[in-house]
Amino acid sequence: MESNMLVRIEDLVNNPTPRVPICLCLDTSGSMGAVEGDYQSTGKVVYEDGHNWTLVTGGTSRIDEMMNGIKQFYEAIREDEIAVYSAEICVVTFDSKATCVLDFANLERQEELPVLKAEGATAMGEGVNLALDRLEERKKEYKDKGVDYYQPWLVLMTDGEPNGNPAELQRAIERTITLESEKKLTIFPIGIGNESDQSTLGRFSQKRSALKLQGLKFSEFFAWLSASVVKTSQSMPGENIKLDLEGIKGWADL
Repeated sequence: MESNMLVRIEDLVNNPTPRVPICLCLDTSGSMGAVEGDYQSTGKVVYEDGHNWTLVTGGTSRIDEMMNGIKQFYEAIREDEIAVYSAEICVVTFDSKATCVLDFANLERQEELPVLKAEGATAMGEGVNLALDRLEERKKEYKDKGVDYYQPWLVLMTDGEPNGNPAELQRAIERTITLESEKKLTIFPIGIGNESDQSTLGRFSQKRSALKLQGLKFSEFFAWLSASVVKTSQSMPGENIKLDLEGIKGWADL
């Protein structure tokens, strides 16, 4: 952790480009192992993340498609000569606990994203709180080194109902609402699959409705996100950026 911090600080000293901090807060609970597409049932059933699931062979899991989308997101950012120095991505996962699996750093210095596994429950509140903590810490580092930054983005993706600590969930909702109202955070709450709790997701923002991913269109979502990051990196910090709302129709049910 200490070496990571030194890399982050050195990065700010050597590269004073205004930053676009993006935190991906991702559900990695057992239900994210659910499979869609061409698969065959084994006839076996397991209980995971509050539901009974039939074990299958073949098909594509939600978490595998999500990982493929994230890799494409990184590749698209690295291909843009401005965004590659501006964008900083942090990945926080939540299952039975919240974990920062990839901390903020310039993409050229950042480690590879580890393989994500679907297991455990859905501690959503704990995940969002950790994501907000990491964003606040990185903002402090920007300020300490005199580096400008754009309004932070928080992408929350989940396929189920939160079943972690209710107090942590309420605290997370209150924090996002406050930061959003103060224009210190842009949040995208996104549901995955038919079991996603769109009602709870909708509580995280008073400015935009929770969206629902069409099928497993993670690649389409992350293509839209990378284009939005590139557009932001080409603007001035504090400038009002209009998101491609029409493009959202290509990956979400509005």
